[in-house]
Amino acid sequence: MIIDHLGFSVSNYDESKTFFSKALAPLGISLVMEFKGWAGLGKHGKAEIWFGQSGPAPGPMHIAFAAESREQVRQFYAAALEAGAKDNGAPGIRAHYHPDYYGAFVIGPDGHNIEAVCHTPDA
Repeated sequence: MIIDHLGFSVSNYDESKTFFSKALAPLGISLVMEFKGWAGLGKHGKAEIWFGQSGPAPGPMHIAFAAESREQVRQFYAAALEAGAKDNGAPGIRAHYHPDYYGAFVIGPDGHNIEAVCHTPDA
């Protein structure tokens, strides 16, 4: 990854923390730490995405999370919908990106388009 970490403001900290914690759990991403009103999520103890309620939330963003398998993409999609997201593209191949692009899209808190994607064939 070319970015070490990313941070953005949200309109409702608790709602976002609950949503991202549930939706990203199938990808092995969890809450790593909280610091001065900010939540850091990541893997292996390293927070890579941060959010906090420190100003106006940005306009809708697209954030894609890497999945290790197509099954993880499907699990992400189900968990995100259960956590309150709206469908924005069920799990499936997106051949217009490349033949093995398997992704799922949901609209989460603050209107962000949240995706899980696996690039491995039949993984």
